[in-house]
Amino acid sequence: MTTLAFSRAAPADRPARERVADDKTMLRTAAELTRDLNAPRRAVYWGDMLGSAALGYGALAGAVLLPGGWAIVAGVVAVLALYRASLFIHEISHMRHAAVPGFKAGWNAMIGVPLLAPSFMYEGVHNLHHARTRYGTVDDPEYLPLALMKPWTVPLFVALAALAPVGFLLRYALLTPLSLVVPGLRRAVVERFSSLAINPQFRRRMPEGAAGREMLRLELAASAWAIALVALVATGVVPLRAIAIALLVLSAVMVLNQVRTLVAHLWENDGEAMSVTAQYLDSVNVPPPTLLPALWAPVGLRYHALHHLLPGLPYHSLGEAHRRLARAVDAGSPYHRASYAGLPGLLGKLVRSTVGR
Repeated sequence: MTTLAFSRAAPADRPARERVADDKTMLRTAAELTRDLNAPRRAVYWGDMLGSAALGYGALAGAVLLPGGWAIVAGVVAVLALYRASLFIHEISHMRHAAVPGFKAGWNAMIGVPLLAPSFMYEGVHNLHHARTRYGTVDDPEYLPLALMKPWTVPLFVALAALAPVGFLLRYALLTPLSLVVPGLRRAVVERFSSLAINPQFRRRMPEGAAGREMLRLELAASAWAIALVALVATGVVPLRAIAIALLVLSAVMVLNQVRTLVAHLWENDGEAMSVTAQYLDSVNVPPPTLLPALWAPVGLRYHALHHLLPGLPYHSLGEAHRRLARAVDAGSPYHRASYAGLPGLLGKLVRSTVGR
């Protein structure tokens, strides 16, 4: 789902930015040193995803059923575990599905459909964010120049995420069935409400062929689940308190992801196409020894800048790739300039950049 429109800084307000040429030595070294890390490990993918989902749903049940403080503890565990499980949608958008057979279908059955965020909402969208000529431009579905915007856009960006679970419920329980019978509505639903995008100007193309059929199957499954949930609550089979707690947990998952998104990039591009090295420097790594990124940027996303250099590398290989590259490149390499200490400093940098605009 796209966010509300954010006002971009006027061209006169944008500082002139130095063009960054590609550092061919860094790009070549990154490719050469990681060739043996490209194969996904099936047991890691399945074990991580299924374990996270089981822990998340178990903790969610605890948040509904346990008393007092134990319910709060269970709720926190549910947020972190379901957040981790849900972020495999990012891996699905990059992987060759034959390399991990059945994983996408399993993830959709366990996470995508139950949480009303099936994989088609990222597939066919996220790859545009990695397109060489689209990154950081108006055609990038996952980019806003937040550092060049007004200060109020940062808290609004986070607050809107809290409403996403209710938006997903309305999208699948109401808009999907209506779009199948109301002329003209189908295109609007696909273009505007079928992408996990943050750029309000992005419009998704209508999928065709096998992609269109898969999207429809997943959408109908999510719609049936959403309608069933509404019916179960309306008839009293599922207590309103239980669904309210579930929505609160999912809202926290979305807010956590939105905060992570705030520090995944520096958001300083003014809309011009960028070199691969410039895209890397506009992105963020938060490598060890800091520990908390394992919670707020799991499934390899603590190495987001490295991911932009090597988007096909499996998440479980990124740590080793970073260690190899950090040792191999010299001290003056741009590679080191994308590493940061942690979340507070990155958030502070973003907020300070908006002050006075």
